[in-house]
Amino acid sequence: MKHITQILAAAAITMALSVPAYAETTLTVHYPMPGFFKDVMDTISKKFMEENPDIKIQFAAPSATYEEGIQTILREAGTSDMPDVTFIGLNRLRMLDERNVAVDLGPLVQKDGKMGEEGFSDTILKLAQVKGKQVGLAFATSNPIMYYNADLVKAAGGDPNNPPKTWDEVIALGGKIKALGNGVDGIDFRWQGDDWMFSALLFGAGGKMLSDDESKVTFNGPEGQKAAELIQRMVKEGGMPVFTKSAGEQAFAAGKVGFTFQTTGALINTIKNTGTKFDLRTAKIPLIDPINGKLPTGGNAAVILTHDAAKQDAAWKFIKFAAGPYGASVVVPGTGYVPNNELAAKSAEYLGDFYKKNPLFQASLNQMSLMIPWYAFPGENGVRVTQTIVDNLSRIVDGSAQPKEALDDAAADVADMLPQKSN
Repeated sequence: MKHITQILAAAAITMALSVPAYAETTLTVHYPMPGFFKDVMDTISKKFMEENPDIKIQFAAPSATYEEGIQTILREAGTSDMPDVTFIGLNRLRMLDERNVAVDLGPLVQKDGKMGEEGFSDTILKLAQVKGKQVGLAFATSNPIMYYNADLVKAAGGDPNNPPKTWDEVIALGGKIKALGNGVDGIDFRWQGDDWMFSALLFGAGGKMLSDDESKVTFNGPEGQKAAELIQRMVKEGGMPVFTKSAGEQAFAAGKVGFTFQTTGALINTIKNTGTKFDLRTAKIPLIDPINGKLPTGGNAAVILTHDAAKQDAAWKFIKFAAGPYGASVVVPGTGYVPNNELAAKSAEYLGDFYKKNPLFQASLNQMSLMIPWYAFPGENGVRVTQTIVDNLSRIVDGSAQPKEALDDAAADVADMLPQKSN
């Protein structure tokens, strides 16, 4: 009997050693813009936990915007409230790096050794680098596109199958749509919130925010002036009212706006909100300079914050999964963002046939060759710099300042916020 008891005890120990322990590591994950990403994050985390039962994902309260997101992380850095992983706007990675908040992923990428095989090309990896340092992995990437109401375009004498290809054509047709009356407006250009859509015009004209050595503001140069003047023309000639972000979204979804210009990441929400009220179409956004023009890469990257060794290993598994082919196959159809993983984009298992079946998503895909980094201002005043630009754009839209005056005022204020270069 004693012998049998010993055998059973030994068997119990063996079984205990062979059965994996579940929920050993819990990761707290923070992300922005739940309107875009909640369903996506829920789907990705559920699948990840199914495949990694020893890692549990719990979400911190999401931030409404990228700007609020970076402020939350910087406020919580070094405290017990700081999450283990965060998803940060691509233009705010520099702030994390300059303050040594983010974990350097370079050693993890090097140790992994097979990033390319998993769809992380050098080009994709560079999207989340700061001066060559791998601060994160690009998760959701976007470019700005044109959304248009084909019914209003047709009613105003335009051809829905041949949308405007220049800003002059957009403004002319926007004015005609405005003239239809019945509370209809011609254009909504998403200038509010941050500097991204102004960047689309500035970069689209071949301009830059700062000089190459970052010592001088250049966004009020000739290219920036063209961008600012175009915004004024949208108001005066193209029928663009003084919309808030939410008011513009609601008006377009209600069929009361001809054209709206914003991130492709809003595509799924726009499709849902529009429903069957009108014929929704998308197209490439015009460039002020079709030869030299580029477009800013919007979106965010997954960043590891925890310095706990066990949590870092779990966090690396999670962000690779989220930014990998499966994650991309959830992000693209779930939002409208462009694929940031080459394996996902090319493989029939993921998104290979998706774009053939979903033409509304093709505009952003066709602009990928134009995408350059969303500019990150140096120093600790990045959020204030962005707000200063937005505040002065609002003066152009509401007619309280001329484009040159508003842009020069913004440039002067931003110059004072930049880190001072030592002589």
